[in-house]
Amino acid sequence: MESKSQADARWSRTPVANPWRGTRPATRAGMRLDHAAIGNGRILALVSPTSSVDWLCLPRFDSPSVFGRLLDERDGGTFRIDGADGEVSGTIGYVRNTNVSRVELRSGDDAWEVIDFAPRIPQGIGVHAPLQFIRLVRPIAGAPRVRVVFDPRPDYARADAALHAVGDAIAVEGVGMPLLLRCNVPTAYILERRPFVLTEPVWFVLGDAQGDDPWDTARVQDSLSRTIAGWRAWAASLALPSFHPEAVLRSALCLKLHTSEDTGAVIAAATTSIPEAMGTPRTWDYRYCWLRDAAFVVEALRRLGHVAEGERFMRYLRDVTLDGPLQPVYGAHGERELHEIMLPHLDGFRGNGHVRVGNAAYIQRQHDLTGELVLCLDVLLRDPRLVHEDPRAWMPLVERLVAEAMELADQPDMGIWEFRTYLRHYTFSRAMCWVAISRGAALARTLGRPDLAEKWQARAARERRTVLKRAWNEELGFFTQALDGEFPDASNMLLPSIGLVRATDPRFLATLDAYRERLTEGGLMLRYRNEDDFGETHSAFTLCSLWWSVALAQARRLDEAIEVFERVLSHANPCGLMSEDIDPVTGDLLGNFPQAYTHVGLVHAAITIGSLLDARGGHRLAWSV
Repeated sequence: MESKSQADARWSRTPVANPWRGTRPATRAGMRLDHAAIGNGRILALVSPTSSVDWLCLPRFDSPSVFGRLLDERDGGTFRIDGADGEVSGTIGYVRNTNVSRVELRSGDDAWEVIDFAPRIPQGIGVHAPLQFIRLVRPIAGAPRVRVVFDPRPDYARADAALHAVGDAIAVEGVGMPLLLRCNVPTAYILERRPFVLTEPVWFVLGDAQGDDPWDTARVQDSLSRTIAGWRAWAASLALPSFHPEAVLRSALCLKLHTSEDTGAVIAAATTSIPEAMGTPRTWDYRYCWLRDAAFVVEALRRLGHVAEGERFMRYLRDVTLDGPLQPVYGAHGERELHEIMLPHLDGFRGNGHVRVGNAAYIQRQHDLTGELVLCLDVLLRDPRLVHEDPRAWMPLVERLVAEAMELADQPDMGIWEFRTYLRHYTFSRAMCWVAISRGAALARTLGRPDLAEKWQARAARERRTVLKRAWNEELGFFTQALDGEFPDASNMLLPSIGLVRATDPRFLATLDAYRERLTEGGLMLRYRNEDDFGETHSAFTLCSLWWSVALAQARRLDEAIEVFERVLSHANPCGLMSEDIDPVTGDLLGNFPQAYTHVGLVHAAITIGSLLDARGGHRLAWSV
């Protein structure tokens, strides 16, 4: 384990410089985030309305891409089913209540469908989720002539993919795993991109080249039907709110795709380097497990009736925290070092450039982290649906988190927005240190340590007074980004949710009014307005608008809350998925996609609004409609 001096040296490393050379004009034409996300807890692919697999990393969420057209439309690599005369655009959606997508494509009088899924088949009390991506292509009308474009570009398109026919399959070399495309189409048709008439179902199974039984159409159809049944069984066990239940259901299914079947980690998003704003270097790799985001995801799923994800995340959390000093983000398998590099050979999303892999946030100080983790442990250890052989075994981790919160509370950090060089006493970070101490005290009392509970509660009371005194700017009339500060910050919308201040407190009501005036653009909320390491920010951070919606509901401004929520929801793509950001001028989805944090915000906002609407309407009894 590192010494304190070693840890301090690690935190102080200079963030990676951007080695991008030259400029490429960013354009709004071309690629849009209108994809469906397909996965099973081991892989996560993005499929467009043209049937193009525009993003797939193998063999892990954070592995190099095999298909990366999302970040380079010409050279990134893709897998799609074209018409004989070229690429065809169609309509995309999900098979109801599943993570199985369906694209319908038309060319003249001819039509065909492409069904994509990753097998996730119930097996006992668990699931069978192999490392496989399956496509089933079926004719709908006419006699469609189609062409298979199978163009893997391994290692972020840095490696040449050698394709070889191996019997009735195609072997792909250059990937970080033995990869085989099994199919019932003559391999020459694929290797030569030769058109053929689609008269019966054709299928493709892309996955591990080893240890698999032969495939045929019946097996593909059976795998599809079992996967659909498995997802529908999972969806049927959700406890949905009365307010926008369909959107919440889709968000829950999306969140499930971000949870690792192997380790219990929860990744922030499927992608890297989709910019927060076009024409900027605001591009990040989100294919890792931020402990903060993961804690929010497992709480959202817990509120919807699923606790298994939280139980598995607790094990992941215990493993990574025992491995060394706490850091904000880890690899999906617990890796601590996520060195950030640039890939200037890729054009970037819509030609934006600035493609990054790795994330320098792993070396940052983000003091709010202790609060989210104690909250997560608190609710999961108290949940009667989970059986812990000895809950007291978690007390050492609670003590460590609370001790760290008390030590770090009065030290500056980079904050929730991960400023790279702006160390401040951020209000949200200090408030979450208070949460860690206060909720830690409650947990200590539950776990039989009243001595610690009393000591921690006294410290928590002092911390709360400090935050409320120094974060409130009487002259400006709102809670500020940093203690004794002057800038607004959307993270302060969470202060009532974490219990620091009542939503009806005059100071918070004044903050709501000030933020509407100072932080919104096009009816959507930005994170902040002040300059950061990259200048000014202009995109609306989608989660912030959902926090705003919750805060309005808590402040008894329910109609305003509904208005904000539905404005955000109107920006969802045709599959009901959301990214990190919204361009408030064009309405384009930007930022990494799909963004788990955004869908967490949607779930919490819908539950909050729904419960208040139910109370307002008097629908509190069984069978109420």
